[in-house]
Amino acid sequence: MLRDNHPYKILVIEDNMGDYILISDYLHEMIREPQITHCKTFKQAKLWITNPEITFDIILLDMQLPDKSGQSLLEAILPISKDCPIIILSGNSDLMFSIKSISLGVDDYIIKDDLRPTTLYKGIIYCLERRKKKQELKDSEERYNQLFDLSPQPMWVYDLDTLEFININMAAVSHYGYSRSEFLSMKITDIRPSEEVSVLLDDINNVRQNHPYFISGIFKHLKKNGEIIMVEIRANSITYNGRNARIILANDITEELKYIESIEIQNKKLSEIAWIQSHLVRAPLARIMGLIQMLELDPDMGTEERSMFFEHMITSAHELDKLILEITQKTSAMQQ
Repeated sequence: MLRDNHPYKILVIEDNMGDYILISDYLHEMIREPQITHCKTFKQAKLWITNPEITFDIILLDMQLPDKSGQSLLEAILPISKDCPIIILSGNSDLMFSIKSISLGVDDYIIKDDLRPTTLYKGIIYCLERRKKKQELKDSEERYNQLFDLSPQPMWVYDLDTLEFININMAAVSHYGYSRSEFLSMKITDIRPSEEVSVLLDDINNVRQNHPYFISGIFKHLKKNGEIIMVEIRANSITYNGRNARIILANDITEELKYIESIEIQNKKLSEIAWIQSHLVRAPLARIMGLIQMLELDPDMGTEERSMFFEHMITSAHELDKLILEITQKTSAMQQ
């Protein structure tokens, strides 16, 4: 059988030399060069475990030591173990104690009578892999918490069944004006204007029935100071601490919508100005130009007729002046 080449650092806490020699033989049978440290008492083990310059991959622990044993031994060694996996090797087959030891934080419990090289080796490997996956999960949760807490945009998690806020980030606290404790005592209906609540509840019922993984939309939200804002929502389904929940990313687009609205109003005014210029301004201007042309073509025109032409020209000029003033006022209003 091929032996594992990894140089595992193993602390064996065992006062019975016969048991220790057997454990050591089993380890060498499965692992090419295990780095074994042997302690016979809890006091000796504590010195090794608490040494900041030393780390172990696994601790093999006998439950009956001269200076400490049983549950008191576990309660003493677990807090100082630096999160190192612990496998109990015990001659006691007490099922209830084995279950309790696992609940306290021990990784595995092996009866010495059942101990074999492969059993011991598999126990070590399984414990190390479980710890590795546990650490990966912990790292993943920490990354999620950092992304959630440090997001510059408001985010929260709410319970899909009760509609209660169950987590909230600082951006939401800052933007909406509620404290974290206030948020966690509220429901998502509390940040909606009263006339929008029925629409929200209809949307929630649709989510519960159809279970969409992702939804988005634009909704009205209510800040603590009573200000109503327009918010673009992106929601994803998650399981949060065993609860059916949704995580929300909120983007306040109130100012953006106001800007778009102002652009649309300006475009409308520009269209009105363009229409005035292309339709209304051209009429009096064309009349003036036509009257001037007729005067030029008929230099012998009579005084009375010439006076009538000038009167029409003045009327058209006043009309043109009025239209130019209207355009000026509309232009000034756009710049405000």
